[in-house]
Amino acid sequence: MLVALLCALVANVSYGFGTILQAAGARRTSTSDRLDVLLFARLARQLPYVAGLSLDGVGFVASIVALRRLPLFVVQAAIAGSIGVTAVTAVFVFGFRLRRSDTFALLVLIAGLAMLGASAEGEDAAHLSRLGGWFLLGGVGVVALGGMLAGRLRGPAGGVALAACAGLGFTGTAIAARALQFPAPSWHVVYEPIAIALVLYGGLALLMFASALQRGSITAISAVTFAVETTIPSVVGLLALGDHTRPHFQAVAVLGFSLTLAASMALARYSEPVRSVDDGTGTKM
Repeated sequence: MLVALLCALVANVSYGFGTILQAAGARRTSTSDRLDVLLFARLARQLPYVAGLSLDGVGFVASIVALRRLPLFVVQAAIAGSIGVTAVTAVFVFGFRLRRSDTFALLVLIAGLAMLGASAEGEDAAHLSRLGGWFLLGGVGVVALGGMLAGRLRGPAGGVALAACAGLGFTGTAIAARALQFPAPSWHVVYEPIAIALVLYGGLALLMFASALQRGSITAISAVTFAVETTIPSVVGLLALGDHTRPHFQAVAVLGFSLTLAASMALARYSEPVRSVDDGTGTKM
């Protein structure tokens, strides 16, 4: 279980740095009035986004390893807590100042993550039936449809709606990673509906999150995505995948989860890496 906890920590740090770089790259790329799959091609020309995506790749692999042994509520809360890394990075890189409330939120975040680590019980996920796997794969279409509809909304509302859909995509990725069972021989996993769902959910989530970052307040985008991708998988893990805490640590887990999520929301403003500046004409950019 120690390796899984270390992997959750690696995911936390990688996603924290990756968020700042992806947001910087996404804001430099032209927007579209719909969910545009060619956005990735434009983002590929932005070095900050590519670097952030590479860090996300490291975090993604680390989170999958962690999910093989840790409950969803622990790993997803650790990923949401990556905003603490983003906040500290913003202080040193962009000159942001931590308010007293921010410092308090960071301390609460650390305490919440510590409680989750203490309450975690290392275990394999309960087996998801073949029908359950196909049901999970079918959800990809629902998320894709939601993303297309959200992409037609204009202004900040479209950004928030896309963020919610991105959160659902990350939700599907987390559930698939937790529930995936490797058959014998292991290469047959490419035919498994859960493995296919994992890839498709991940691709959709990245596309919708990048689109959301272009449209709305990055604080709101991050907060909505964190809320969805943390709470829904945690509930699914507890109800359907057999996740549970160490004996007599249920209250500690609930408190730790609540503190981590609340602190992440409070620190979400630090996902905005670029201050508004005056372009010399009096217009804020």
